[in-house]
Amino acid sequence: MDVIMLSRIQYALTTVFHFFFVPVSIGLVLLVALLETMYVITKNEEYKVLTKFWGKLFLINFAVGVVTGILQEFQFGMNWSNYSRFVGDVFGAPLAVEALLAFFMESTFIGLWIFGWERLSKKVHLACIWLVALGTMLSALWILAANSFMQHPVGFQMNNGRAEMNDFLALLTNGQLLVEFPHTVFGAYLTGAFLMAGVSAYKLLRRKDVQLFRKSFKISIIVGLISSLIVAFSGHDQAQYLVQTQPMKMAAAEGIWQTTPEKAPWMLFGGIDTDSRSNSYEVNFPLNGLLSYLSYGKFTGSVTGMNELQAQYEQKYGAGDYIPPVKTTFWSFRFMVAGGGLLILLSLYGAWMLARRKMDSMPRWYLWAMTYAIALPFISNTTGWLMTEVGRQPWSVFGLMTTADSISPNVSAGSVLFSIITFTLIYSVLGAVMVYLFVKVIKKGPRDEQTHHDHHGNDPFEMEELKHAVS
Repeated sequence: MDVIMLSRIQYALTTVFHFFFVPVSIGLVLLVALLETMYVITKNEEYKVLTKFWGKLFLINFAVGVVTGILQEFQFGMNWSNYSRFVGDVFGAPLAVEALLAFFMESTFIGLWIFGWERLSKKVHLACIWLVALGTMLSALWILAANSFMQHPVGFQMNNGRAEMNDFLALLTNGQLLVEFPHTVFGAYLTGAFLMAGVSAYKLLRRKDVQLFRKSFKISIIVGLISSLIVAFSGHDQAQYLVQTQPMKMAAAEGIWQTTPEKAPWMLFGGIDTDSRSNSYEVNFPLNGLLSYLSYGKFTGSVTGMNELQAQYEQKYGAGDYIPPVKTTFWSFRFMVAGGGLLILLSLYGAWMLARRKMDSMPRWYLWAMTYAIALPFISNTTGWLMTEVGRQPWSVFGLMTTADSISPNVSAGSVLFSIITFTLIYSVLGAVMVYLFVKVIKKGPRDEQTHHDHHGNDPFEMEELKHAVS
């Protein structure tokens, strides 16, 4: 019944659940914009049908994502009031800009896009969805600017025991943001791409609307391949940046207790023993110096171990335990990398089959693999977030404020536990409804939606139907 741990668990649960929807929104809206672009360029009505079909899934996901995101803002004032007092002048600014600029931009042009079918010109209507896509990117930028400050504080000065912003531009040029933003955004594009590719593969397996889903599969697998490669390279840049700014997190992610030799090997997996602060066994990658390359871009260079860093931090910050939960950080990083590697291989194979014009002869095992691979980006996103946030512990703002000093002083462990149980139940119901709506729309298919539109003269995105679907 430790209030600090319960508060961390609550924030982790609500954030993980919210982050199921954010990448889908960012990724799907880009693909919807690409599909509508193809419709405007080619005048092929099939692209319009696909745009409306995938657009409906995007809208449902966006609505649920907004609801789950509101709670995140309240938690800063409710469970983390000391944190909000200390860093609110810096942390609150990018969040305010995100709400007032990016989110309103998304909401405005989503409304125009929903009601603009057959009312706006094709090009103006297309511009609306591209502006929505831009708005989602801007939302990610401002939120990640706030998060990057927690990882690497810049652009502030201390005044009366509080961090106050003195350089807004420094927040936007934070080195952490420059490596974190492309990794996160293209991870979202990858999530949307594999959702579309997986659903398309399932429809192709069932031989339903084959002509339509061939088109959505082609676009999504190309976006998936490009995104997966950029995610890998940007992740490499982020690892090199961590070595300089958060070496303890990097050491924990790699399970390094003692400083490595100049040609540091990369450990595939091992037995992490936090009691003895050592590894009971290690299985290293055969290529010697690979960890040095991942850390410095060359095959030589030692990586400082956690034991040595602990001694350095004690001298710099005072007595305390500065080693994060190593097992969680270590295995989260490996699940993230493994998931990313599988996504690259699957998208490479799909793009190779497309290049050889053999889409019609894609093996069933691959189509089934793509269907189940819908889950892979969610696993990688979640474990990547866990590694990023857990690996920063015991800091809420690295080098400035610990998590233990960040909680609200008057919130009891019982009230936090009750809210965890309540939120878990509500979110479970919300998640079940979300899955039900997605399955219902996917089973119905784009052709049935088009038939309903043709026979009744109603736009499937009219507000009453959307309200009914979301409710």
